[in-house]
Amino acid sequence: MKIKLVFLIIILIASSSFAQRLYKISVQFADRKENLSFINKNGIDFVPAKELASLLSADQYFNAETGKLEIKFADYTLKFTAKNQFVIINRKSDKKLSVYQLPISTLLIKDDIFIPLIYCTDYFSSCYGKKLVYDADNKNLKITGEEIAADKATANKTAAAPSKIESAEGTVLKNNRSKYDVYGISVEEKANGTLLTLSCGKKISAPRYSVNEGVLYLFFSNVSVDPGLAKKVKPAGLIKEIKNVVLSKKNVQIEVSLTSGYSSTDVYQDPATDDILITIHNKLFTPSPEVETAKSKWVFDAVVIDAGHGGKDPGAIGVTGVKEKNINLAIALKLGKLIEKNLPSVKVIYTRKTDEFIELYKRGKIANENGGKLFISIHCNSTEEKDIANRGFEVYLLRPGRTKQAIQIAEFENSVIKYEDNPDRYQKLTDENFILVSMAHSQYMRFSEKFSDLLNQDWKREVEIPSLGIKQAGFYVLVGASMPGVLIETGFLSNRKDEAYLKSNNGQKEIAQAIFNTVKKYKEYYDKEIGN
Repeated sequence: MKIKLVFLIIILIASSSFAQRLYKISVQFADRKENLSFINKNGIDFVPAKELASLLSADQYFNAETGKLEIKFADYTLKFTAKNQFVIINRKSDKKLSVYQLPISTLLIKDDIFIPLIYCTDYFSSCYGKKLVYDADNKNLKITGEEIAADKATANKTAAAPSKIESAEGTVLKNNRSKYDVYGISVEEKANGTLLTLSCGKKISAPRYSVNEGVLYLFFSNVSVDPGLAKKVKPAGLIKEIKNVVLSKKNVQIEVSLTSGYSSTDVYQDPATDDILITIHNKLFTPSPEVETAKSKWVFDAVVIDAGHGGKDPGAIGVTGVKEKNINLAIALKLGKLIEKNLPSVKVIYTRKTDEFIELYKRGKIANENGGKLFISIHCNSTEEKDIANRGFEVYLLRPGRTKQAIQIAEFENSVIKYEDNPDRYQKLTDENFILVSMAHSQYMRFSEKFSDLLNQDWKREVEIPSLGIKQAGFYVLVGASMPGVLIETGFLSNRKDEAYLKSNNGQKEIAQAIFNTVKKYKEYYDKEIGN
């Protein structure tokens, strides 16, 4: 019923914009049949990217301000931008970006990006891992059982498709993106001013900038800029004129003439696309002292470190009898000292600093009452059978478990409630309950995911225990903390190698250092995000 209501709204909007109706495409999986909404514009079938992503069990993040949609598969992230022809595929393992161009632009309809399906099946095939075949005549999309090898996405070979060249790095378009670091420009009027976006072909340093006598100067060093950039955009809003001046081969100055309504400027690099975003605020929306005070409440100034288990709850028991609660506490205290020493502006809150039993709900309460901005719960993993090959680090996000193993781990960590005076305060672990909890935590999920990504990368470089990656499960301890948070399984105490490393002072130091390095990088990312 809810889905029908959403698309009834889309139908009304589509009707007013295109005088067209929303129809259904038949989607055939190997084991089931679904429907996918679409509209037809100038003979091309456009489908809502979010709906297609949901059918393929992919997570999505949509930024309404920039009109960008990220569709997150297990190994790849697929990115679309509203009213734009570019498609970006980001390989998570090494952050390699592959850029493609659609023959026609996407559409924006009611907070969803409608994509031309016939031109996008190969991109989804590559990211999903199974081939998508669309029969436009019969309105049928088939998801075959054919496995697609990694990095084999190629644009559909239609007459309208853009030219491509093959290289060792994959498919590269013959357009300005392959020639210049800064290849595109756009101007958008917003309620609080004007947004100037510079499209970048790779990650570059944000330009230095200054304003003098109504002109915004952007200075790029060691960066190539399309010499015809200024001709590609029509000034609007607070921008009267744009011109770029080449100072030397790779030193460029872009001059932006502003209207009298200008008040302030911020320059920011979008981490999702590497684009440079320049926000030019108008006087009407100059931040008030009250707004600045409210923003200060979001400053990254407190980290909550939760040492799992404790007191009468020993947690997992290792091969040689080591107790998880002691390992967790040792790592937590070492991590706290690193933060206190190297990030003096960040307060460290411990849910416990000694061998004591703290109820799960109290851990979240401690975090919330102390204004935590990040919750890190430290644990060790184990299997029922001791001294076996299973080993490795995992970092968990709060979502319903997708695998039997994830659910079992969550159930073990949640079983601590048997030591509590009132275990009935917790609802039974079910997918339904944790779906609701995950929805409540969705406002923090992007930050939790970012911290997890950074930690997984740092762990691989700095810690002897191998990484098993980022996973999802329903943990009561994360439910209570109203902030971004992760639960870390540092290794398997049921494995002799992991146990020896975890109980050693050197191993604990290396783990604490890896987590600290991630906290530092995450703080830099968080401060930029909140500041903008």
